[in-house]
Amino acid sequence: MVDKQCIESIASKHGCKDCRWISGGDVKVCQWVRFKCTFGCDSYGKKGTCPPAVPSIPECREFFSEYDHILVLRITSTLDDPNDRKEWSRKKNLALLLLEHEVFLAGHHKAFLLFMDECRLCNECPGTREGCLKPAMARPCPEALGVDVFSTVRKAGFPIEVLTEYSQEMNSYAFLLVE
Repeated sequence: MVDKQCIESIASKHGCKDCRWISGGDVKVCQWVRFKCTFGCDSYGKKGTCPPAVPSIPECREFFSEYDHILVLRITSTLDDPNDRKEWSRKKNLALLLLEHEVFLAGHHKAFLLFMDECRLCNECPGTREGCLKPAMARPCPEALGVDVFSTVRKAGFPIEVLTEYSQEMNSYAFLLVE
């Protein structure tokens, strides 16, 4: 049984106060998202947590269907310097791993985190799961698994828009899958 109040308390302790529950059926997994990774992302084929080193879209749909409880975590920020984004993202994802670990220790053996951004745990990524330097910590982002984050988080009632200026507040979203 999932103790949502306990998990929300753990999330809050880790700085994630703005969160909402959805189910695996609420996660919109689409082939077009994978195409955006393939034909528009600099990390395609360069990280072991990004396509093509991740499961197929049908496998991703099946994965999400195995979870009735997913905590969507909203993480906001405005950065002064665009060059700060990678380090900010790395630190946030490391903090989120601590949240996942604590939820696991609270008795939720299926706890699995999806980073809010691509994996940036290492300065240089070998580009494959086999060569990963931190395989126990590396996680994909929702987009790598074909998640239409815009549709999914809007359905949960969260704000998300395409940013047109760097000075705008970012709404980033991580997913903590729990059973």
